[in-house]
Amino acid sequence: MIRRILLLTVLALLGWTALVVTGTLEGWWRQPLAPFGDTTAFRTAAIADIDKKHKGNVAFALLENGQVIATHFVSIGKPVDGDSRFQVASMSKWITAWGVMTLVEAGKLDLDKPVSLYLKRWKLPASKFDNNGVTVRRLLSHTAGLTDGLGYAGFKPGDPVQALEASLTRAADATPGRDGAVRVGIEPGTEFKYSGGGYTLLQLLVEEVSGQSFNKYMTTSIFAPLGMTRSTFVLEDGAMDVTEFFDERGAPATHYRFAALAAASLYTTTNDMTRFLQAHLAGPRGEAPGRGVLGPKTLLEMRRPHASQYGADIWGLGTMLFVPNNTGSFVIGHDGNNEPAINTAARLDPATGNGIIVLETGNRLLATPLASEWVFWDTGNVDFLMLVIESGALLKTLAVGCAAIILAALAFGWRLRRRPG
Repeated sequence: MIRRILLLTVLALLGWTALVVTGTLEGWWRQPLAPFGDTTAFRTAAIADIDKKHKGNVAFALLENGQVIATHFVSIGKPVDGDSRFQVASMSKWITAWGVMTLVEAGKLDLDKPVSLYLKRWKLPASKFDNNGVTVRRLLSHTAGLTDGLGYAGFKPGDPVQALEASLTRAADATPGRDGAVRVGIEPGTEFKYSGGGYTLLQLLVEEVSGQSFNKYMTTSIFAPLGMTRSTFVLEDGAMDVTEFFDERGAPATHYRFAALAAASLYTTTNDMTRFLQAHLAGPRGEAPGRGVLGPKTLLEMRRPHASQYGADIWGLGTMLFVPNNTGSFVIGHDGNNEPAINTAARLDPATGNGIIVLETGNRLLATPLASEWVFWDTGNVDFLMLVIESGALLKTLAVGCAAIILAALAFGWRLRRRPG
């Protein structure tokens, strides 16, 4: 009898785990922010969510069929609008990837050759792994084996910004807990390992191959042709037209600068990011996706799966793959999160032209959860960043259920032992 109780307990624990995990992944008990398909209701709910939670400034845009159907702007300081520049943290990487891919299309870079062939100013330090496995493709998809884990905290106003090569050797502004050294620590191509340092290496690569500064190349090759006239990786001296920075209490906060431009330093607006999202789609006058900056085949390659975790495809070339979009591809985009309470998010379903942009300071997590709510409302699928955010609640639910099953089994076994005969 005891063996039977143990077997039933194990089966119950496995069943409970499977139920909770599968239900969470499939969104069985998740309520959408608004009824599926009701755009007006989602817009109303999203704006209400922003107004309730914001502690600084927020710029929001909602797209349908490639066109903006709603915007909302709030601030506790000077007003913001569609042309207000926000520092967008790691969202920078998505735009950086476009710059890299223009060099690939021009035949100046090969996706699958060692990046060491192109570098003169800095070299990856020797490791027990083959550094020749570090390719452009793997850097873009965080599969190059780099173990820096960066994360850049930035430099305060008045402090000298570290030189690019020095930052690659050891970033002086590494986020706490990271050693800041860009090096190969696992076999390239074997697993996904997020690496801000990989994008700083791509920044150097763009400069080496183009013969221009990173910001100049991105301005002439990406921003200008796409009409992103308010976007830059480097602010001009004395530039004041950047949204104010707030911490999570709503107090004025520090505006940090970066050596790692490609990974963390993009300044952009909702209007410019709208143009960027639209550039992934066919234009209203028959323009091809990519708008002549990149070719349609390149865009398809960028959103093809190149990295996965726990069996789920999560990364292409420079873009996150948030969820399957139910048409054989993915909802794509990128988020950003940095000090002091910066959170940004952009999502696009290339099959429909539907998308969302949220840029904000003053909340550590406002943009990402709202954008993830949009993904669930738009596709019925739960995106992987929402799963990460809610992993604590998932584990708590699992633990409570497992504890209840074990206690019930113990109680049943105790009663059996006390039964006469």
